[in-house]
Amino acid sequence: MKYKRIPKDLFIKNRSKLRELILPGSSIILHSNDEMHRNGDQNFRFRQSSDFFYLTGIDQEKSVLVLNPKHPEEKFREVLFIIKPSPEQVTWNGYRLGSSDASEISGISNVQWLDEYEKILPEILYRSQNIYLNMPEHIRYKAEFETRDARMAKKIQTVFPLHSYHRLAPVLSKLRMIKEHEEIALINEAIRITRDSFIRVLQFLEPGVMEYEVEAEISYEFIRKGASGHAYEPIIASGINACILHYIDNNKVCKNGELLLMDFGAEYANYSADITRTIPVNGKFTSRQAKVYDANLRVLRNAIKLMKPGVLLSDFHAEAGKIWEEEHIKLGLYSAEDVKNHTAKPSLWYKYYMHGTSHSIGLDVHDTFDKAEKFQPGMVFSCEPGIYITEEGFGIRIENDILITEKGNTDLSKDIPVEREEIEDLMNKTKKS
Repeated sequence: MKYKRIPKDLFIKNRSKLRELILPGSSIILHSNDEMHRNGDQNFRFRQSSDFFYLTGIDQEKSVLVLNPKHPEEKFREVLFIIKPSPEQVTWNGYRLGSSDASEISGISNVQWLDEYEKILPEILYRSQNIYLNMPEHIRYKAEFETRDARMAKKIQTVFPLHSYHRLAPVLSKLRMIKEHEEIALINEAIRITRDSFIRVLQFLEPGVMEYEVEAEISYEFIRKGASGHAYEPIIASGINACILHYIDNNKVCKNGELLLMDFGAEYANYSADITRTIPVNGKFTSRQAKVYDANLRVLRNAIKLMKPGVLLSDFHAEAGKIWEEEHIKLGLYSAEDVKNHTAKPSLWYKYYMHGTSHSIGLDVHDTFDKAEKFQPGMVFSCEPGIYITEEGFGIRIENDILITEKGNTDLSKDIPVEREEIEDLMNKTKKS
């Protein structure tokens, strides 16, 4: 790991909160992510399951967490299983956690080798009426492969068929929506690293640079500052490419007179930043680009004001659309009369703003969130209004990361340059020096 060790108190606290939400007489079984095959004899770089990391802090494959909060034997209330390091593994792959290391990271006193899992598991489950299993549940995504949790769930249900089984995902989702102060600090560090990479790009960008060269500058700064890399595939979109919402080819030339939209975020200690900035390739917005940019910035600031406890995400997005409607009229994209006469769905603003205004951020860049929930203190969300004018050949999006507080919100991205004049000054100061 590249990040500083997280105090184990966070994971102890997370498990304590989970115990309060499960049925009496229950056990919980949670598995780490698989190592994912890439090709040949190579795997992709390992990334821990967000749920498993949330409860343990363990960033290693082939690990299992078993909880039974009311077990009569205290040693079986929390058991962490990890792979036993062998001299050969250490020689080829380097350091692997020992039991004392895993205990110090997680705050779990009973750490066993994975070889003991099938022997110890019945000792725990025979004292349970209910078993919570963590199947992958994401409303927007269904994996084509079977996770380790899913495979092991089938096996457990076969061996222990008479238990009552329950879904762990909704319980963990509810917990993960509200961030502890330690988590907010980690998100802040990811944002700080992202800010540094943006400043680097402002010093680097000029006409003729390839989009992937910009991506490389960002990646360099991420790794240099201790991030594990990108929290998601970065969007480095010049000119008309910015009108493709999830453009990740990043292989075109950044041309003089164009804008460059960059949607990127560092991942630090598995926590994400998610920032978007749009800047002029040559260091100077045209008159039209400036008008559209300033309109987007006004929408961002007015939308952030709406982000406070008690607001539904769907209502927030609808209000952001209404704000855009006024700005679209000022920009001459359609008229007030057009709006009055338009009765069909979707609204006119949808043509130029066709994505959501916000999503939850945390251990995943699109973190767990129930859309039926209202904004609550401790939640972290993006605010990302954009405008995409295909007929004019450019798109603009500005995105900040917002912490919901009891009194409203805090903009965690406030130190990342966003004013048009500041961006131009930083770019041109560099070019003159």
